[in-house]
Amino acid sequence: MPDDAGERTIEPTQHRRQKAREEGHVARSSDLVSALVLLAGTGALLVSGRALVETVVGLTERHLGGEAWLTTDVNTASAMFLEVTQEIGQALAPLLLAVVIAAVVGHFIQFGFLFLPQKAAPDLTRIDPLKGFGRIFSLANIVRLLFGIFKILVVGAVAAVYLASKVDSIFLLGALLPGEIASFLAELLVWTTLRLGIALLILAILDFGFQYWKREQDLKMTPQELREELKNLEGDPQIAARRKVVQRQLMLNRVNQAVPKADVVVTNPTELAVALKYDPETMAAPVVVAKGAGLVAQRIRKLAEEHGVPIIEKKPLAQALYRTVEVNQPIPEDLYAAVAEVLAYVYHLKGKKVPPPRAA
Repeated sequence: MPDDAGERTIEPTQHRRQKAREEGHVARSSDLVSALVLLAGTGALLVSGRALVETVVGLTERHLGGEAWLTTDVNTASAMFLEVTQEIGQALAPLLLAVVIAAVVGHFIQFGFLFLPQKAAPDLTRIDPLKGFGRIFSLANIVRLLFGIFKILVVGAVAAVYLASKVDSIFLLGALLPGEIASFLAELLVWTTLRLGIALLILAILDFGFQYWKREQDLKMTPQELREELKNLEGDPQIAARRKVVQRQLMLNRVNQAVPKADVVVTNPTELAVALKYDPETMAAPVVVAKGAGLVAQRIRKLAEEHGVPIIEKKPLAQALYRTVEVNQPIPEDLYAAVAEVLAYVYHLKGKKVPPPRAA
């Protein structure tokens, strides 16, 4: 049986998932981030590449073209350095911003925001030669190696197919001017990279799917692990049982004190019992002083009989009071009429007159 064999057949609980997340055990693929960064960078070059080239050409013409210049003035050299840095920074800003956003998004869509400062702490087990050797030749690394080889083959095939479609244009480069050759090669490089990025993205999505599946398998629990987790979350069964006994005793003590002072007990007739008390001088409305079901209801009925508290069988009223009113709380206005009828009957039996409940 799975229980005896210790097989992991039970889906992980929310607590186990949360604990694994806090330890950094999440589904992630570094290839997905790399593919998004590559696509974002390539897209940014398509949009702002011309402006970047024009900036570099302009800087080259201004500082390396024309007459040579030399200066020993530190202020002049610093000003020129700052000018060049600012121009290059502005030209590279779209590219760098796209890459940073892609990297952040790539991590966030996989596992959201995750802050693990403990991972930065030194861990000597990471440099253990035996464990390192075991990790190198583990099944997971062998699978990753095979997937890496497959990825290289796919990327190579995509690049080869696209370059093969451009063979005729490549052979005609000798007839073009240097500027045209540079433009063609740049365009060829960008579109090749874009296709490679799309292929890598598809492979990365497959890799992430595998990592997610593997994580789910790793988090599955044996019946024994599930029992241990429930025991740790709920506490020792003996302590829990003792806590229930104490809670029941406290409730019975409250019932023992409240029921003898009640004016009436409304029943359902045996499953539920609700004890009511009403003092027109101090209470705005009748108050539920005790209520219970099952054995507690039987205890309330017995106490009421022992102390001469009237017991009235009103099934709908008993259900409404038990369901909507907590102990030591006044009844709601929509039950005033029904409770007033019961109290009027009880007071009639005692030869008294009860005023109608007044608003709080």
